[in-house]
Amino acid sequence: MKLEIIKLPKSEIELKIEVPTDEWQEFFDEAAHELARDLKIEGFRPGHAPRKLVEEKIGADHVLEHAAEHCVRKCYVRAILDNNIEAVGKPEISVTKIAKDNPFEFKARVAVMPEVKLPDYKKITQSFKKDIKEVSVSEDETKKAIDWLLKSRAKYSTIRRPALAGDRVEIDFEGSLAGEKLPEMTSKNHPAILGRGYFMPEFEQNLLGMKEGEEKEFKVTFADDFNHQHLAGKNVDFKAKMNLVQEAELSEFNDEFARGVGNFKDASALEVSIKSGLLMEKKEQEKERWRGALIEKIVDSSEMEIPEVLIEAETARMLDELKAKVAQIGIEYEKYLEKFNKTEAQLLEEFGKKAQQNVKNFLVLQEIAKQEKIQISDEELNEEVGKALAHFEASQPAEPPVDKEQFKRYTSDILKNEKVFQSLENC
Repeated sequence: MKLEIIKLPKSEIELKIEVPTDEWQEFFDEAAHELARDLKIEGFRPGHAPRKLVEEKIGADHVLEHAAEHCVRKCYVRAILDNNIEAVGKPEISVTKIAKDNPFEFKARVAVMPEVKLPDYKKITQSFKKDIKEVSVSEDETKKAIDWLLKSRAKYSTIRRPALAGDRVEIDFEGSLAGEKLPEMTSKNHPAILGRGYFMPEFEQNLLGMKEGEEKEFKVTFADDFNHQHLAGKNVDFKAKMNLVQEAELSEFNDEFARGVGNFKDASALEVSIKSGLLMEKKEQEKERWRGALIEKIVDSSEMEIPEVLIEAETARMLDELKAKVAQIGIEYEKYLEKFNKTEAQLLEEFGKKAQQNVKNFLVLQEIAKQEKIQISDEELNEEVGKALAHFEASQPAEPPVDKEQFKRYTSDILKNEKVFQSLENC
């Protein structure tokens, strides 16, 4: 087999492959034999008729076409493997010469993993270290976290007074536009805590001051950019009935509360833990911010030609991820698009720029890993995959089984990227 590799723009190559006559003849004979298996020719058992009769019966062109399919598939794969070509996506095949007693020739155009020319990434990292921000937790932040914890563990008792901000309520409400009922603006025994942003401010303002059993009618003007386009800028009529008003009873932040939250000796120990957790979270956020800014800087100084197929694949992955998240929160994908007044085509267009950046980041991280000779051992990979799958299956037992090979590749990339960043941070 003769092979010529031609480099094309945007990380594509063209393979010109010539299969010699004797090898091509083997593919032809194999195709004729395969097609003859189910062919009924009088006087011969299936698969035992002479090739000449087979060709006459089904046509030489059909045999050639069948032989070409086998030959292209096998010879293309052989060319890719023998020459360590990192092909991406399906090849575009065109047959340039096909005849029974002559060499067979075809071309295969395919995208390949692009060559990445990195800048002096260690120098960039060293100069970038000055941009790492010191983080701390203020007393006000700690107090807000404690307040949130107290509110999250509040006990509610039913009261007969008018509803105030901070109260838990249950209401029936029905919205209508020009006399027509709006199912999407209608609910029974709807729970909410007033003042937490569960409702639009104008709607919630009308609930304040209502007592249990009280009914009220009012109008709400929807914003011009409201998610449901048919209601944007419209005046909607509402009927509401207050079914329940409950007052929050907050505990004191004391030793007894601390021991009820967890294994804490006293309130002081719980406060230290809260502050430590906030500090750890802020450090993690700063680390991710700095890493993101660093890789973006290295990417901007790198050279590469990205094949469109990689960007398309990443865009499709982002869309699949969005669909999974939407399904997880119990919303139909079509309803989600309607809510945000988007089409799938618009989403894909929006994802395009981010997808391109994601691909560039991935390629640069992979190239740094290659240059730094960073590898993930089977032991590391299997341990991490085992832990992740155990957690996933325990938290979401009803979910369909995970594609373990795909998950292993994903986990390997995550581990490798982490090692790359650790290597950069230590340079």
